[in-house]
Amino acid sequence: MTMDPARRAQVEKSLKRKLDARCSLFILLYIMNYLDRNNIASARLKGLQSDLNLTYNQYATCLSILYVGYILMQVPSNMIINRVSRPSIYIGCSMMLWGLVSTLSGVVTGFGGMVAIRFFLGFVEAAFLPGALLILSKWYTRRELTTRNALLFCGNLISNAFSALVGAGVLSNMQGVLGHAAWRWLFFIEGAATMFIAILAAFILPDLPHNSRGFTEEERYVAQLRMTEDVGLEDSDEPSQTLFTGLIMTLKDAKVYLMMLTLTAYVVGLSFNAFFPTLTGTLGFDYVPTLLMSAPPWVLACLISLANAWHSDRTQDKFWHITGPVVLGLVGFIISMSTLNVAARYVALFLQAGSYAGFIVFYSWISSSFPRPPAKRAVAIAMINAFSQLGNVAGSYVWNLSDNGYRQSYGVVTAMFGVTILGCLAFRLVLVRANRRLEEAAAAGGEGAERVAGAERDEYQPEVMNKGFRYLV
Repeated sequence: MTMDPARRAQVEKSLKRKLDARCSLFILLYIMNYLDRNNIASARLKGLQSDLNLTYNQYATCLSILYVGYILMQVPSNMIINRVSRPSIYIGCSMMLWGLVSTLSGVVTGFGGMVAIRFFLGFVEAAFLPGALLILSKWYTRRELTTRNALLFCGNLISNAFSALVGAGVLSNMQGVLGHAAWRWLFFIEGAATMFIAILAAFILPDLPHNSRGFTEEERYVAQLRMTEDVGLEDSDEPSQTLFTGLIMTLKDAKVYLMMLTLTAYVVGLSFNAFFPTLTGTLGFDYVPTLLMSAPPWVLACLISLANAWHSDRTQDKFWHITGPVVLGLVGFIISMSTLNVAARYVALFLQAGSYAGFIVFYSWISSSFPRPPAKRAVAIAMINAFSQLGNVAGSYVWNLSDNGYRQSYGVVTAMFGVTILGCLAFRLVLVRANRRLEEAAAAGGEGAERVAGAERDEYQPEVMNKGFRYLV
């Protein structure tokens, strides 16, 4: 299909407008994803731990066991979603299942039941985030992806604020209704809402650029052309590649392991998220004001994240847009360790929440650093994200150190943010070195380019097949 530049611009504008509208549903899905995962923190404030007779370590196990199922399923799920022709239905079905499991949390009567429910919740939730990131990477170019990822992750940030408000409403008004404790109604209501939204997701979310419903033939053609122009290769797997080809490629790439370790340290540093209402509770207010005061820091974090991601896309910089928010969080941690002043500690919570802005850019760095083939990108996204969830497992126990306003816990996450900065610096140096070798190979006429970053010609890597390709640092 041939298309003059004016027509191309017109079609591309229409395509992105439709795509942005449909992908905006991912924000709502992520809100529900985190509501169903983290509502246990709000329920704890209104009697969950005492009603189920849980010790602190048992409660921490209920938090951490979710990530066991989450880790186990992410890579297989993304290998599958990269092969299916209708990922919208796949995401919708997984969401229906996690909504059902979340609802069942409200009928649990003891430690064993809650552990089982949380494990299966993580197992079925695992399909969402790496799957959503993969779908976005199939539609948006590397220069657009960070902002779209930021909009997606705003669902995460909004859920932290929204869950506190929903929790305050339900926990204040539903105690004893139909003979159930208010914290049980929290699971019932949020789980039912998730299942309803899952039905909408199956019909609204886009599928793939070549077969998605609701787009014209011209729009689908431009969607595929944009992705080819972005990296210099079609965003498709070779017919000879099997389900495990992407897994093998990923396991052979040393860059993946560096990102896995760095993101894990980052996640440990962000573990305050699951305990945010508890940390806000150290300010000394009752549970309703505590929940209400937990919301504003995440609203500000959402705004910071959008601005940071937009500027990252505009400048095509990753490193500084990750480490900047990390430093912001470090300042918040240090304030929390240094004083018991209520106002200062509340300001520190805003700074800590703002550190999520770099987390969002980190995920777009993954997609842009492993762009082709899609099978490898799918596994790399899932493997890095899955391994990083070990940080959530460890983080569940970090916040047992409650003496002196969690000063020791803040010391642990401060150290982890330091490791994050060092890991990002090391990864940046690796990519800068790879880009330098690409420049040298281009100047020499392309000879030896297949050796750049360990790539082999039969792996269809962009740094081999496209002389203009450069990594984003």
